[in-house]
Amino acid sequence: MRTFDFAPLYRSTVGFDRLFSLFDQATGQDASAPGYPPYNIERTDENDYRITVAVAGFGQNDLSIESKENTLTIKGERQVKEEQTGEVLYQGIAARAFERVFQLADDVRVVGASIENGLLHVDLVREIPEAKKPRQIAIGNGKAKPTVVETKAA
Repeated sequence: MRTFDFAPLYRSTVGFDRLFSLFDQATGQDASAPGYPPYNIERTDENDYRITVAVAGFGQNDLSIESKENTLTIKGERQVKEEQTGEVLYQGIAARAFERVFQLADDVRVVGASIENGLLHVDLVREIPEAKKPRQIAIGNGKAKPTVVETKAA
């Protein structure tokens, strides 16, 4: 896979740092991008999307979802450690704190969230403003009537 170095562009551009960060994340070059917890992004309808995050071991009170500007942030942190009655021989279910950040398009907003069977579902919808929607243009016969302006002679 090819790698791109955007460092020279940082020197000569202002305000494009977010764009370059998105490129780095998309190409997998961002070392700070965590792999935990795993997630899916699916398109459920033409303008509907769903982000599903595997949050086994987290309860509803351990999770927080924040939508600010074009960023969706999902955080998980265990509030209270459960009392263990026996000795844990192996712990394979991760319960470490996490933060997942998703960049949203301008017209996408969060409409709801639910947790079911250890999966957090965040539902999104893209609402296209009327000004950006396609519209039909009526076709005339091509003979527009000229507008006549009358003036009075002095």
